[in-house]
Amino acid sequence: ETCQRPRWDSRLRLAPDQENYKKNEEVVLSCIDGFQPSFTHIKCSSEVQSISHGKPVYREVWRGRNSTSDWIRIRSNVECIELLQVVPGTLEISSTSIKLNWTCRLPDACQHMRATCRLAVPLSPPCEAEEVKGEEMLHGQEGTLTCPSLQPFTQYSVTISLPPSMILFSWLVRTEETVPDKPEKLWLDPKKGSLSWEPLPSCKGEIIGYQLNITTRSAQDGGFLEIERLRLSSSVTEHPLSQHSPGNSYVVAIQGVTAVGAGAASLWEFQTNSSDTPHPPDTSCRGIQDISPSHGTAVLPLRPIAHPPGATREHQLIVAMAHNGTALEGACLGEPQPFNASQQPTAYVAAVLNLTGPTDFVLGNGTHGQGYHNAALQPGWDYMVLLRHVHRSQQAEKFTCVCYSFSV
Repeated sequence: ETCQRPRWDSRLRLAPDQENYKKNEEVVLSCIDGFQPSFTHIKCSSEVQSISHGKPVYREVWRGRNSTSDWIRIRSNVECIELLQVVPGTLEISSTSIKLNWTCRLPDACQHMRATCRLAVPLSPPCEAEEVKGEEMLHGQEGTLTCPSLQPFTQYSVTISLPPSMILFSWLVRTEETVPDKPEKLWLDPKKGSLSWEPLPSCKGEIIGYQLNITTRSAQDGGFLEIERLRLSSSVTEHPLSQHSPGNSYVVAIQGVTAVGAGAASLWEFQTNSSDTPHPPDTSCRGIQDISPSHGTAVLPLRPIAHPPGATREHQLIVAMAHNGTALEGACLGEPQPFNASQQPTAYVAAVLNLTGPTDFVLGNGTHGQGYHNAALQPGWDYMVLLRHVHRSQQAEKFTCVCYSFSV
């Protein structure tokens, strides 16, 4: 006439909770949040096990109510089943969205599911992120949940629940990094002769460094041009100017760098003047007087370019066919090839020199050396010639050029 408490899943909760139950006494089963028993209602029953001396022998059994409210014999253990499962391998995290596929193992119990994406931790200034608004209703046995329009490198909590308060799935996730915003503030310290900038906050990714491009021109010598490409660590927020002197002008581009790459560049122009009135630098190259159209030559009075201790003394002599500011920077930064008579290049290397002191170099005398051809100059053409020194280190590249311009 009674049944003993069933020895099924230890996570099952029985109501009423007792050791013995009377015949036909209905018991309600439940599990911890996120799990559901395979039967929610059971009752004690009995069935004939055998006949002894003409009389039936009964044994206790448990019956469960199915989805159609019929009572059926329970022939296996009742377990707490995880209602919702996220399909392995379907988690997709980008810098602006989170996406996952879900499956409900007991569709009847998964009606009216709600999904929300929320900021897990409030951001502190200057980082900002709008709270994700609204919630999404999930229907059926399987589907895809997408949280769009999120802030990069920010923690969100993704929750799927059943009303009133059963949590089926909860996940704390950080969106991927992206490139940083451009730096907003950079200034020149005229006394120290150095650039300084405000460090970037790690709003869109961990700042791992800065990239600087510094173009220096001399107001006294328009033929001088220096371009530095620097890679600095995130702890560095100051850099000395190598050619700091009155009258020089500087164009500085600075970018923050995360693991994803460099962000947008901020561009500043500075000029170091003794007076408050800015004077544009002279952008003309040095002139050449000793030119021989009949021989196709020109004599260049070369001087070694100052370079850091330990740097190579090798100088390149680059011949270009155009003369303007853009062509000058392009030739100074470029990778010109040796002269090729079959396809007249816009710029070529005429010679490589190991300069240790002043020397007069005859350009266009037709000599060959180190794979380069000092080709004859063409009458009627305008030329721009660059004496270039390149110094590379692990953290920087420095291109220093002195230009000469003339017509044959």
